[in-house]
Amino acid sequence: MAGICFKIHTKTKNEKMELHGQVLVLNQDYQPLTVCGVKRAVMLTFMGKAELLHRNPELKIRSVTQSYDYPTVVRLLSYIRVPYNNIVVTRRNILKRDGYRCQYCNAREDLTIDHVIPRSRGGRDTWKNLVTSCASCNIKKGNRTPREASMKLLKKPYKPNHILYLQTIVASVKEDWKPYLYM
Repeated sequence: MAGICFKIHTKTKNEKMELHGQVLVLNQDYQPLTVCGVKRAVMLTFMGKAELLHRNPELKIRSVTQSYDYPTVVRLLSYIRVPYNNIVVTRRNILKRDGYRCQYCNAREDLTIDHVIPRSRGGRDTWKNLVTSCASCNIKKGNRTPREASMKLLKKPYKPNHILYLQTIVASVKEDWKPYLYM
C-alpha cells in the first residue's frame, strides 16, 4: 500500500478529502481495543488482518482504478492478548476523566491538577488522589485536605476502565460504535 495514492469522494459532492477520521478497532471477540485512523484501518483490511464491520455510506475511498468502503468499525481476525489495560495517569487524562471541570466549583477556566491528599502529607500521583481544579480553588485549598479547607469534591476521583476511556477519547461517539462501547 506504500506509494499508492487514495482520495475520498462523497456521494453527494465530488469533494476531495484526505484519509482523516477515526475508526473503532475491535478484538476478535468484539471487545473494543482502540481507536485508529482511517488509513491504518484500510491497511489492516488490505493486509487481511481485519474485517470491515461498519462503513460510512456517504464516503468512498478511491484509487485510480478502484473504489473501497470508508471504514468506521473494523474487527481483528486474530485475537490480541492485552495483558492489562492500564490507562496512564497524565494531566490530559485527568482533565478528560473530570470533563474539563473543576471538581470543587465546576468552573471550566484556568484548570490545574490538585492532589486531594497533598504530596507533603504522603499523597501520590494516582487516579484516586488527583482531580481537576481551577487555579483559585487550588490556591484556596492549599496544602490541606478538602475537609480541612471546608471544600467538598463534586465527584469522588476514580480510575476509569478501558471502555469508559474509549468513550471519552473521541469528541462524539459515532452511532456504529455505540453497541460495542455499551452505550
